[in-house]
Amino acid sequence: MDLRLLLAACVAWAVCVIMLPTGSATALLVMTGAALTIAAAAAVAVHRTLRCRGHGHRRRRPPTPSTPSTTPTTRSTWQAAYAGVALAALVTALVSVSAAGHLAVRDAGPLGQLAQRRAVVTLEGRVHEDPRVLPADAERTQPKVLVRLLVTRVSGRGQVTAVRTPVLLTGPVSLAELRWHERVVVTGRLGRAEPGEKVVAQLAVSGEVRRVASAGPVARFAEHVRQRLREAVAPLPADPRGLVPALVIGDRSLTPPDLTDDMRATGMTHLTAVSGSNVAVVLGAAVLLSGVLRVPRRWRPVVGGAVLAGFVVLARPDPSVLRAAVMGAIGLLGLGASRRAAGPSALGGAIVVLLCVDPWLARSYGFALSVLATIGLLLFARPWGAALARYLPRGAGANARVRALADATAIPLAAQATCAPVVVLLQGSVPIIGVVANLGAAVFVAPATVAGVLAALTAAVWTPAGTVLAWAAALPAWAIAGIAHVLAPMPLGTLPWPDGTPGALLLAALTVLVLLVGPWAARRLRRHPRAALALLLLVVASWWPLPTATTPAGWEFGACDVGQGDALVLPTGPGAAVLVDAGPDPAAVRGCLDRLGVTRLDAVILTHYHADHVAGLPGALAGRDVRALYVGALADPPDQARLVAGWAADAGLTPTILSAGAELGAGPVRMQVIGPVRLVREGSMPNNNGLVLDVRTTSLRLLLLADAEREEAAAIARSLRAESPAGHPNPPIDVVKIAHHGSANTDRGLVQLAAAPVAVVSVGADNDYGHPAPRTIDLYARAGATVLRTDRDGDILLVPSERGAGALRVVRSRG
Repeated sequence: MDLRLLLAACVAWAVCVIMLPTGSATALLVMTGAALTIAAAAAVAVHRTLRCRGHGHRRRRPPTPSTPSTTPTTRSTWQAAYAGVALAALVTALVSVSAAGHLAVRDAGPLGQLAQRRAVVTLEGRVHEDPRVLPADAERTQPKVLVRLLVTRVSGRGQVTAVRTPVLLTGPVSLAELRWHERVVVTGRLGRAEPGEKVVAQLAVSGEVRRVASAGPVARFAEHVRQRLREAVAPLPADPRGLVPALVIGDRSLTPPDLTDDMRATGMTHLTAVSGSNVAVVLGAAVLLSGVLRVPRRWRPVVGGAVLAGFVVLARPDPSVLRAAVMGAIGLLGLGASRRAAGPSALGGAIVVLLCVDPWLARSYGFALSVLATIGLLLFARPWGAALARYLPRGAGANARVRALADATAIPLAAQATCAPVVVLLQGSVPIIGVVANLGAAVFVAPATVAGVLAALTAAVWTPAGTVLAWAAALPAWAIAGIAHVLAPMPLGTLPWPDGTPGALLLAALTVLVLLVGPWAARRLRRHPRAALALLLLVVASWWPLPTATTPAGWEFGACDVGQGDALVLPTGPGAAVLVDAGPDPAAVRGCLDRLGVTRLDAVILTHYHADHVAGLPGALAGRDVRALYVGALADPPDQARLVAGWAADAGLTPTILSAGAELGAGPVRMQVIGPVRLVREGSMPNNNGLVLDVRTTSLRLLLLADAEREEAAAIARSLRAESPAGHPNPPIDVVKIAHHGSANTDRGLVQLAAAPVAVVSVGADNDYGHPAPRTIDLYARAGATVLRTDRDGDILLVPSERGAGALRVVRSRG
């Protein structure tokens, strides 16, 4: 296989990942110049090695043994290396200049500056993606809709400007009625977008959305087919009703939440979106049908291209679908022995083309997973399938069936092995059960997808006939859902692993090591079966979850893993503690307090009334001696405030309102309320008026920031500076509870001022808020903090170490 173009594309990809967050077209153009310089230098080196080869025959006498010589083989090696460097530099220059052009077009116009000023503007543009509905949950009392709009005209601050800029619309459920490619006019307040994001700004929509032009005929036909498919699957049971549209067109609006969770736990979420595997199935079916219908070979690529184009239009040609289409087509190369050698070059070319079309794909986890899965198919699927086939039992005439079974086993195994390092970045564990789940589901994916596509096309003409075909798709889809439901709760489903970049790099290194020495090790173990059995038992024993350890002695702070919410515990004595916030789930906070052995709560402090901080209060109150309940002054949202008042009355408690300057004490714990210093009307009023606590324990000083947004955080920073007059500094802060689950809406000055060695973020796994924001985590990391996360670490307990002041031992545990 020729890997040169693939390696060059990966270098360009890495440059995009690093450079895009700068948001600077100038920096990318400088990178382009540097890459072209490197390419030129490498080309000169190639030319010199070629000239040396051409003049080598003029040598009058052979070199003596003591004289170093450059053999033709050595020259060829250096020539290939220089050529590879030149190719990588040229590809990097191409992708960099393309990204610079995209940034220049995107940033042209006043939208960026208006977003900095949080201006109220009117935008006109085309709906670029289907609306995404975020359901109401612990923090959102109403559903929220996200829509990406390609803005063509902006009116604000007295001027009207023509632009071509993507903006993310956020607003009420009425936005869900928008259709792909409609032209609309919206009004709202602009806000800044995250660095490295494709959109320039976010617009909080206010008022009605006015449609000024409908979508074109192709888009209307695609929407008609999608709507008819939803109608055709309506009579099906819940799981197939949600899974068939997800498999066929990536429409997950009907998927039950429990199925979504189980698909995620078993590593099968790629089946609930348009992925390369779906595209490969559709293309494979088109190729087989062409053969059955005796379509001439020269026309079969045309048929495949037409089918692929129609499928992309049906599923929406957004970047994720285009990426899946390209990767699925290339993945078919890896399954054909005669074309497999061309696969890496085709994949490298596809990466370059996709990055030139949409450079922001470089920072997409979906893009990374697609590329890595395709690499697994190209490099390992067929060799591993051939190796597995040698060990499967054979019968008369069963060679083809054995090879098919071996290939079906090798495909998910290869994809899982190559994707595992990225999965570690996403969820902090290695999903072992995913191989088994994808292997079991593989036989059902093709019939469900093909029958689903036929159901969609038939329903577009006659819905009852589409429903009949939908039932044919429902049976294999039901089997896929059953596999997810059965395997998700299985023990040993995931292998705990260090999270973050170090964990991903470690797993990548181990994967490469296993690929290099795996065949040799397998031969050795076959010769010594007892050693193989002992090694297997050792792996299982180290993997098997141990009983949860008892609460460590001397802990002074705990952050409970209660999902997307806060529940912080400060021990005040044997079996006693102060609880700051109660999380969104009564069972979760009750379980954490039980694990910590807390039977008495000297105080419960609710920083504000959002449900992700107060809805779990009944679980904290049940079966415990609760001495006092403290709340903030702003009773917003009112319905949550009424619920808290009712729970408190049932427990015989009267809430006491706290304000800035109030001091509380229980055992060794001393707390002072340092915010809000005034009623903050900017941003989210409940978040910006939450109680911020300065806590002193026996050995630690902690800053608990509740859900403070940028405005309250800036006020807290001013307060902390004022409290430390020259010559009389306060003790340094040891631990910061990061505000608002790691939201990007924070104050850089407060992060730098606190400069705590440990920062804790209480956040739910796979939440749809994007918490914690990478920008916020980077801010704390650059300030010198070790960031701990409840979504990855579980319950977090901090124990002062004997090594000295400020030294902490971290104890993590899962409930």
